[in-house]
Amino acid sequence: MGERFEADYLIETAFDPRRAAETMAGEQSSGTFLRIAGETVELRERSAARIEFLEELDALSAPSLPGAAGDAGGGWRRARVTLSWPLDTIGPSLPNVMSTLAGNLFELHAFSGLRLMDIRLPPAFAAAYPGPRFGVAGTRRLSGVTEGPLIGTIVKPSVGLSPEATASLVRTLALAGIDFVKDDELQADGPACTFDARARAVMQVIDDHADRTGKKVMFAFNLTGEVDEMRRRHDLVQGLGGTCVMVNLNSVGVAGFLALSRHSELPIHAHRNGWGYLSRHPALGWSYTAWSKIWRLAGADHMHVNGLSNKFCEEDDSVIASAKAQLTPMWADKPCTAMPVFASAQTVLQPPETYRRLGSADLIYAAGGGIMGHPDGSAAGVESLREAWAAAIAGVDADIWAATRPALARALAQARG
Repeated sequence: MGERFEADYLIETAFDPRRAAETMAGEQSSGTFLRIAGETVELRERSAARIEFLEELDALSAPSLPGAAGDAGGGWRRARVTLSWPLDTIGPSLPNVMSTLAGNLFELHAFSGLRLMDIRLPPAFAAAYPGPRFGVAGTRRLSGVTEGPLIGTIVKPSVGLSPEATASLVRTLALAGIDFVKDDELQADGPACTFDARARAVMQVIDDHADRTGKKVMFAFNLTGEVDEMRRRHDLVQGLGGTCVMVNLNSVGVAGFLALSRHSELPIHAHRNGWGYLSRHPALGWSYTAWSKIWRLAGADHMHVNGLSNKFCEEDDSVIASAKAQLTPMWADKPCTAMPVFASAQTVLQPPETYRRLGSADLIYAAGGGIMGHPDGSAAGVESLREAWAAAIAGVDADIWAATRPALARALAQARG
């Protein structure tokens, strides 16, 4: 038997779960809604998806999603299902893996819920795709941050600043001791703040600061656009001495991202904006564990995972699971691990729980108001976050640590209101 790839699903159906899983397997491989002459036994043996595992769970009294068929007199039945496919049907192709694992499934009548929970790909994919070229180790090397998290922030206002105003903000942040700064995902190449002008202005500030202090701030320039635009913008940043670029994953798609990552010689900061439409309903879409594996294999070095006590609807358990997934190897000889990026209303309050639950400080901790809103200014904001993380890693209560560290004490008081 040849190599196979697998996917785990959570399904909900009014039918027998095995019958529903057979519908999934047929729809996404050799079958159709009606047996046809060309679908021979030999063809099915060679090309069909198969059910590798099925475990029924508790039933629900009402369907999670509208439009499902069937008589649910016995309740809406839920199950965990694993399907596998022969690699020979598509070859090691990420775009076609996505079509196979998450194609015409979510809208099938048989299901009132269907969510892709995890995927496992054979080594042929490791050989075919670049994976992260920098990841944690390369990011630490380029940023000069050898231990603890990278303390970062986002250019705000998201849009509206000129290239000169953006550079002025970066100067303030560099003087404050920041490790990492990123464009907002909305800021790319608008006429009021063109990519080229912004990159030149910001890199002049970063280089001047590096010449004076020896510390080169990592700035993730949002080069999202069409393929030729992204490649040209990457080359500009590289030529200017920049150390990071950023792309909006859902905006460029897998093929667009691969075109960039195969070209890139810089770390790629992967932004997941739009993630909510793939995930917000717990009975529909993708888990981040599964979805992020596609992008890590395609070459993402940093992956956003939200943050604890965030401003969005994601629960803390989901955030931690997402972050742990980024640090979990896909293969022994090609780990494809990425640096998780914690963001969204992060302050000095979250580091203890973040570190306790993640068990690692290999991350970027991006705070906006948590830095620039500090009552004593941005430098105190950066210092307070470093101290909060130092306390968390040392296992010391933040209030005890803050007794001799006024920047942290002021930040804690402000965050608690």
